Amino acid sequence: MQKNKYWLICVLLIVVSVSCDANRVFDEYKSVSNEWDKDNKVEFKLTPPDSINEYNLFVNLRNTEDYKYSNLFLIVELNYPNGKVLKDTLEYTMTNPDGTFLGTGFTDVKENKLWYKGYKEPFVFDESGEYTVNIQHAMRQNGSVDGIDKLEGITDVGFRIEQNLN
Repeated sequence: MQKNKYWLICVLLIVVSVSCDANRVFDEYKSVSNEWDKDNKVEFKLTPPDSINEYNLFVNLRNTEDYKYSNLFLIVELNYPNGKVLKDTLEYTMTNPDGTFLGTGFTDVKENKLWYKGYKEPFVFDESGEYTVNIQHAMRQNGSVDGIDKLEGITDVGFRIEQNLN
């Protein structure tokens, strides 16, 4: 009887952990070197499941304490299958006013889930086929026109699509 009890608890924990992320459609990370080069575009190729339903799109980042800034500028390019391109320059807050990093994680690596599309109005992949998402940083020092060549502290860049459940 004791073995059955532990086995049932294990099964329940697995079911709960898997079902917590049931709205995930696509979720992939790519590592960047110790320094993210400003010319290094992180590319994701994806084929959405349909061209009818609504989705939320996120840029995911993992950063360490080596990240020296309170914000982050990114250029995100969404290439549609038929040639249409959406290109956005986005700014994200990375720290609280006291300098502590936002994001989740118990170690020195913090994970950030940053809105890309779907927060104002749901996003629909209205063309069928393969989409490409390119993400690159666009960080600059205050008062400088030139970008930061090598951005320290970002370890992984990800892209995530979730079903819009609203």
